[in-house]
Order: sequence, then C-alpha cells, then structure tokens
Amino acid sequence: MILCISPPLHAEPHTFKITTWNLDWLTTHSPRDEALPPDVPLRTAYDFSRLRHYAQKLNSDIIAFQEVDDQDAIQRLFDPEQYRIFLTDDPIPQHVGLAFRRGLNVTRNPELKSLNILHPGMHHPLRSGLDITFHFNEISLRILVVHLKTGCWSRPLNDHKHSCPTLYQQFHIIEEWILDRLDDGTPFMILGDFNRRLTLHDPLMTNIMQDTPLTLATAGYASPCQGGEKFIDHILLGHQASFWLVPNSLRVMTYRDDPPYTATLSDHCPVSVLLRFP
Repeated sequence: MILCISPPLHAEPHTFKITTWNLDWLTTHSPRDEALPPDVPLRTAYDFSRLRHYAQKLNSDIIAFQEVDDQDAIQRLFDPEQYRIFLTDDPIPQHVGLAFRRGLNVTRNPELKSLNILHPGMHHPLRSGLDITFHFNEISLRILVVHLKTGCWSRPLNDHKHSCPTLYQQFHIIEEWILDRLDDGTPFMILGDFNRRLTLHDPLMTNIMQDTPLTLATAGYASPCQGGEKFIDHILLGHQASFWLVPNSLRVMTYRDDPPYTATLSDHCPVSVLLRFP
C-alpha cells in the first residue's frame, strides 16, 4: 500500500521525531567543480530557501542526512543555533551526517569506515557510516547513518554484477556492527539511504535477522515520493529500540508546497518516525 501523508504529529513528553533525508548532492560549490559529476543539480538561492522551508516544517529532533558536501551546505538548511551538526570526514563531496536539536546529549563514536569498500577499477570511493550515541536520562541509543552502494535495488544476491556483491559486503559489515551492539547491550537504530528496496523477506534482511529480531519501519509501505515504489530510504531498529517505535508514526514529507516536484530540491523526501523513550 502507498503511505498516505497526514498532518504533523504532536510530540509527547520523551517522544522524539527522527528523520532520514537524502539531499541529492547538496553543495554550495559550482557544478563546474572538477570534484562533482556533471549531473549535480544547479541550485539557486531560492532552491536553498525552499529546502530550508521544508527543514523547518519538518521540525525533527534528530535528522540523518546523506549526499551533503560540507558544513556550509547543511547549515543553509539547519540553523546551527538550533542544531548541532556532525559530518563524516570522508575526502569526497558526498557525506552522511546527523543534525541534533541543541540541548540533546550525544557522543561521537569512530566512523564505520569499513563501509567504504574499495575494488580494483573503482573510480569513486563509497561513504563511511556515521556512528553517534544519543543519551537521554539513563537511556542510550546508538545511531548509525549509512548511504550504501547504488545499483542493486532488488536484484537477487547471486547477481554477480559489481553493485550487488559490494552491497552484500556492506550488509555483512552492518551485521557485524549489530552483533557488537548485542554484545554491549545497547539499543540501536540504523537509518539512511540503503539503495535497496528492503522488505522483511529480502535475503539481506533475513540474513541479519538470523542474529536478532529487527524492526523495519518502512516494511509494508510504498513511498509517495518514489511514485508508489518500495522505499530505499529505511529506518531499522534493534534491541530495546524496537519497543520505542510509536505505532503508525511513519511519515513522508513531500514537496507539495512546490508542485510539481522540483528536481533542484531533492530526488528523495524526508522519512520520519517517532520514538517514545521509557
């Protein structure tokens, strides 16, 4: 079924809105910059103002984002006086990151650099994962933000084309990260652009769920931002965090204030859930 867009939910005490948003090569550099591919969207000051409008309308407490060039670009959307912003330090113009509402208590952990799998003949590095712990009272939530290899959206695992073996390796790395969280007993969340139309029956999911139950917040829904296709932006919860997910809180914010959807905003829409901490 296609997820319907509903009015914003009103947060309750100890309830946090958490979002993932791929911002489609968000950069303040010229599209002629040699570090950027030729198809990077050419954004005007007006485009940035519209993205900032949606960022404010989103009103999330924690935002995971992908495809952001640097602090200058992301701060045009999220006011640094309101949000504390973290980016990976990959030497590429595409980073994953997190914006935390000011006042929230967080600890930065070492980045998951092993997700940047290098193969002979690869011209473009992949992205590391950003790993941060969010503390609330006596509770900790470990958050991993990812942007995985593109090109294996629904192909079988025995597909030997380049993208699928790489994505399979990245899922194995994520599985090892999950096992570490089970060992240290920390509730966790993995979110971002998985570049995979995951379902609970996808072999990549069933492999991981042999180790531990996981909640896939997007399971059973289609994205109104992707023309009714299954999501590739996902939010996974494990350990006690699965019990903190507010039922039926999954929301997608579309760019309906700017019809038709504008290519210079983003080819992804923000995907959000509510977590209610005990």
